[in-house]
Amino acid sequence: MPEPQYRILYGTAWKKQRTESLVSDAIASGFRGIDTACQPKHYYEPGVGAAVAASGLERAQFYLQTKFTPIDGQDPDTVPYDPDAPLAEQVAQSIQVSLRNLQTSYLDCLVLHSPLRNRQDMQEVWQAMEAAVASGIVRQLGISNCYDLAVLEPLHGWAHTRPAVVQNRFHAETGYDVDIRAFCRQHGVVYQSFWTLTANPKVLAHERTAQLAARHHVTPAQVLFRYLTQVDVVPLTGTKSKAHMREDLAIFDFTLTDAECDSMGALLGATGT
Repeated sequence: MPEPQYRILYGTAWKKQRTESLVSDAIASGFRGIDTACQPKHYYEPGVGAAVAASGLERAQFYLQTKFTPIDGQDPDTVPYDPDAPLAEQVAQSIQVSLRNLQTSYLDCLVLHSPLRNRQDMQEVWQAMEAAVASGIVRQLGISNCYDLAVLEPLHGWAHTRPAVVQNRFHAETGYDVDIRAFCRQHGVVYQSFWTLTANPKVLAHERTAQLAARHHVTPAQVLFRYLTQVDVVPLTGTKSKAHMREDLAIFDFTLTDAECDSMGALLGATGT
């Protein structure tokens, strides 16, 4: 598992020109793990770099994670690499853009934003990402929006640099990725959850969650986040509220008992049916 300060990440999607100020607030609150992407359609990566640089903290104190987004996930008007270049060159160009945007010489993690439909294309992209690891400018690799073991398991099998991270939307429609998370636990892969609060209003409003929140003098959101960290999930939070940023980091000030974790796990199972 990651170090405690990286066990909940600040997500920067959909923040546009507010990215720098919000990431600065997150850093001031205590966040050191930050997730972004080289995808101008949904992320403003330069804002992350500006906030990290302005923090005055050493680069080594941060876990900076960004993504290579294939062409079908990009806005045609703002593609950050040459869309006509070979896939390997697209990856290399995207990485260089991210390094400039983030004002850093290396990336802690490079995530493939979504699997490619064609296996040959997938291999070409992943091998280009592996080349960045071999060169030292990327520390580890991951994959996002991967909900099928038939995709993840073969990738883990043939990859020279295996995925160290799987980042997925966490919701009932996928059964909370029970099989994917079991695979991750078995193979030492970090499972990151996004859309964790937004997709789970029933869990947050449930009487069981409210009772645990009252017992620990915290909020239902804190209960859900704390439960996830205790079952080896690294949640992302994209809050724009300073108060919620502080609350999100304060989840490590309390611990759910094994019975309470079992209760939350049963609740997720019930709401996932």
